[in-house]
Amino acid sequence: MSDDQPGFALPEEGQDTPLYEQMKAEIKARIERGEWPINFRIPSENELVEMLGVSRMTAHRALRELASEGVIVRVQGRGSFVAPKKRRANVSDVRNIAEEIAERGGQHSVEIVLMQAEVCDHDLADRLEVAAGTSAFHSVIVHKEDDLPIQLEDRFVHAELAPAYLDQDFRTITPNAYLSGIAPISRAEQFVEAVLPLPWECRLLAIARSEPCLLVRRRTWSGDRLVTSVRLLYPGSRYSLESSY
Repeated sequence: MSDDQPGFALPEEGQDTPLYEQMKAEIKARIERGEWPINFRIPSENELVEMLGVSRMTAHRALRELASEGVIVRVQGRGSFVAPKKRRANVSDVRNIAEEIAERGGQHSVEIVLMQAEVCDHDLADRLEVAAGTSAFHSVIVHKEDDLPIQLEDRFVHAELAPAYLDQDFRTITPNAYLSGIAPISRAEQFVEAVLPLPWECRLLAIARSEPCLLVRRRTWSGDRLVTSVRLLYPGSRYSLESSY
């Protein structure tokens, strides 16, 4: 917490209310009054324990529940921050995430984790509708909004339909935008489910292993040929998916 911030104290009233609920109410009140703006780093568990004399379990529960309610965002290795309004995406559209972020007034950036050619095993060949042994391109990219990871994109691409895929600079154009430009989408299928992330996914998204995530599995075709199969993983506390008909 910044040195120029006023001291943190629990309310005098409502002492019959559990301490963790009092802590939650005080944090919410400071956010609503504008004392703690969006992206402000709130006191850590250790700082709350020291300032308030509460147990670590009490502080942990208060912050955990505030994160699950979308009031704060917990970023591993960095701390807890006042959350922006939860980002929304229409699950019925195949949107460019960079455009979504720009529409919200945010800054899009990426971390390129993997870019390589691979040989399709039987499972991947079925997903891409090609013969086993066919070449495919594999990319793993973390998309960030204002430096906060909000989407992990794990994508396989039909190499014959996008031969220059690995030559692209995906810091300046997203895979979605590039592939839509060279192979316009004629059909798409996607499935959405709630999952717990794998350890390597937690590390890239800077989230706890217990953080529920939204997983979108999507395949897109151009004409009658399948172009790409992608897994899009969103931290549940930072994103919501919606649909309209």
